[in-house]
Amino acid sequence: MMDVKEKSKIIDKLKSHERDTGSARVQIALFTEEISRLSKHLKSHPKDNHSRRGLLKMVAKRKRLLDYLSREDEKTHGEIIKKLGLKK
Repeated sequence: MMDVKEKSKIIDKLKSHERDTGSARVQIALFTEEISRLSKHLKSHPKDNHSRRGLLKMVAKRKRLLDYLSREDEKTHGEIIKKLGLKK
């Protein structure tokens, strides 16, 4: 689970306006951070299937958000992928 400070740092990097906390780009960044944390956890706890299921659900949600962003705004989609270091 992320701290409030870490979460607000991620939001500050990608927000599109002052009160933006739930846009697709912010959600994708938050999911990416949480996915990397869970991946590290699963490397040291390979039999933790409950966390693995949560990880798979997060990956699917991030994929849906990325697909939505690519349909709506291709330029922003490309920027997010570069900033977060994701594969296309």
